[in-house]
Amino acid sequence: MSMPKRFLMVIMAMALLGLAVMPALAQEQVVKITAKKFEFTPNEVTVKKGVPVVLQLTSLDRLHGFSCPGLKLREDINPGKVATVRFTPDQVGEFPFHCDIFCGLGHEMMHGKIIVTE
Repeated sequence: MSMPKRFLMVIMAMALLGLAVMPALAQEQVVKITAKKFEFTPNEVTVKKGVPVVLQLTSLDRLHGFSCPGLKLREDINPGKVATVRFTPDQVGEFPFHCDIFCGLGHEMMHGKIIVTE
């Protein structure tokens, strides 16, 4: 097989592979969560079992933590930066999350939940 034909076949194979992967990427659910003293917004997030999720966490005021032990998620949220957490839920249920870096009186009220549905 000549070099141009081989090159064309490689390009075509790469294009087909790209088309096969693209739908999986397009199905990601992106959720933006904002942290500020004593609250997460939104504080309730609903996602689907088996669908990849990207949490984009931002802080409006200071260092906060994001901890969701039931889903084994943990991240620091620094002001002025976006912290990204990727996961694919594999079980249905409600999973509480909270700030795990003390941010002052009222810190214990900084919580929410991730709801995973079928």
